[in-house]
Amino acid sequence: MGKVDLGAFTTGDFDKGAGGLKIALWYFVNALFVRASWNPFMGIKVFLLRAFGAKIGKGLVIKNNVTIKFPWKLTVGDNVWLGENCWIDNLDYVTIGSNACVSQGALLLTGNHDYTISSMPYRNAPIVLEDGVWVGARVVVCPGITMRENSIATVGSVITKDTESAGIYQGIPAVMIRKRKIKTV
Repeated sequence: MGKVDLGAFTTGDFDKGAGGLKIALWYFVNALFVRASWNPFMGIKVFLLRAFGAKIGKGLVIKNNVTIKFPWKLTVGDNVWLGENCWIDNLDYVTIGSNACVSQGALLLTGNHDYTISSMPYRNAPIVLEDGVWVGARVVVCPGITMRENSIATVGSVITKDTESAGIYQGIPAVMIRKRKIKTV
């Protein structure tokens, strides 16, 4: 059996999508204004995200301590909620459809490592949350996942496979427990 050699790790062909100056400036602006607990002004946060390349629809609610690695790899539809302490670790692209909710402490992880290779190179893939998706508090959504329209991941679940439309998923790994029924009021 071989041995892990993290000293041999390289980023390979990984593309951050921006130059070093833009990335450094984003980290500074993010820490001071977007992620900062003191700033309750969503308009400022949305303005700054757009200025750094995020594509954002109308009505974004972005709470405090939301971490977005690379805004230029983020697309958000209309009327989206991003809860406190959620983390969008978008080494690859993340697309969030309209009327979707990413709750407190949820993790959208587009990056992983190939553990079958001794240097453990990146193994990244995009995440898509379609319209009406609800990612519950402290849920982990793994790389390469598509959560289909109106699906739900319940509190603390780990989504390791694509979901069905209107499916309610629970557990580690998450499995569908029933279908979502939405009443119109």
